[in-house]
Amino acid sequence: MKTIISTPNAPAAIGTYSQAVKVDGTVYLSGQIGLDPVSMQLVDGVEAQIHQVFKNLSAVCEAAGGRLADIVKLNVFLTDLGNFAKVNEIMGQYFQQPYPARAAVGVASLPRGALVEADGVLVL
Repeated sequence: MKTIISTPNAPAAIGTYSQAVKVDGTVYLSGQIGLDPVSMQLVDGVEAQIHQVFKNLSAVCEAAGGRLADIVKLNVFLTDLGNFAKVNEIMGQYFQQPYPARAAVGVASLPRGALVEADGVLVL
């Protein structure tokens, strides 16, 4: 049995997907870009986008009954791998040890011209 997770505190889906899907105690988080959930516009600059990505993921985690610390696997997509160190620095403001497993992947482009996107798996 699956449960669809949705919250107005994160951007509404801009495609044919849900913000997250919960199956038993596992929550699959859809990718979040640096969209402000109120204006549905990208925030300015890579650092602001990284912060917004983690805020958006946090809002979806909370809607599912969890928190960022419950993420066991995180995938980060960057249009410029030169921003990898910024992701690590800012991620450290949202996560404490033990950190989730993570992949960081360089991509050619992201929706709406975003500079960073992240998705993950949460275990409640």
